Amino acid sequence: MLFLLPPSEGKAQPAKGRPLDLSCLSFPSLTAERERLLTPVLRETPTGLARDIYTGVLYQALDLPSLPAAVQRRFVIISAQYGAVRPGDRIATYRREIDAKRWRPLLEPELAKAAGRGAILDCRSATYVAAWRPSGALAERTAHVAVVREAAGKRTVVSHDAKKTRGQVARYVAESGEQPATVEALAALIRQRFPCELESPERADAPWRLTIVTT
Repeated sequence: MLFLLPPSEGKAQPAKGRPLDLSCLSFPSLTAERERLLTPVLRETPTGLARDIYTGVLYQALDLPSLPAAVQRRFVIISAQYGAVRPGDRIATYRREIDAKRWRPLLEPELAKAAGRGAILDCRSATYVAAWRPSGALAERTAHVAVVREAAGKRTVVSHDAKKTRGQVARYVAESGEQPATVEALAALIRQRFPCELESPERADAPWRLTIVTT
């Protein structure tokens, strides 16, 4: 299965490390666009593993470095600077807003290939969902994670805590050792640990919605 992650605003800045080498990153077809976006400063900035660079709330809950390397390979991080990277890629810390429209046609073939045949757990925020929307058969096995808080019979959308919850959900699925092939099987797995609801797509070519209910 495939886990899709957003980047995080919080990033570590390595004090030392070898310079960025775009030819060593995953998804080599993105190299030309990465080169176009590369600044002189980034060329000289020390690099670190992507799993260590991203330090936001989601990544703290997920704790990618402690997962086995084979499991980490199932994660893809969408990036405004690099398009898409895997946790083991060496990247330089950056600040950039994503141009989803420009990245979309470049990411589509790469991520469709990376998706394989299993379920896709999409933990991205709306900004990064826009960079690649699974369609067709891929949409049918994609579950986008939403988080709501329920109190006194009312539900409200949460933002900061949603990041933490998405990280916890991804961690739980990754640690389980299971690789569900369908969104129904994925939801059944998550339901063993988190109260959740699976909603079918509102329109054709849209992913399923997996809502985690917190209190």
